[in-house]
Amino acid sequence: MSIPASSAAAAYLNAARNAAAGAPAAAGDVKSGDFGEFLKSALEGVADTAKQGDKMMLAQAAGKADMVDVVTAVAETELTVRTLVTVRDRVIGAYQEIMRMPI
Repeated sequence: MSIPASSAAAAYLNAARNAAAGAPAAAGDVKSGDFGEFLKSALEGVADTAKQGDKMMLAQAAGKADMVDVVTAVAETELTVRTLVTVRDRVIGAYQEIMRMPI
């Protein structure tokens, strides 16, 4: 059940990035079947979001960015990290439940 929710989150993040870059959103951005690639892509997305937040904070310190943009970038980073932690907790919970199953 958590995989479709995380797929939806990844699709939303991809659409948001494409919209910010001016590129049209593609319906097939999230490929099904290769969970390892999906996970790698999601983690790279989290890292990119965190880097963007850091860039905005540095730009604000240099006087080149508005505070609203900084707060928005930091809030986006916080939401992305919370989503990552939630998905991690659910994956660990599912693993623990599978390990408790009798053979």
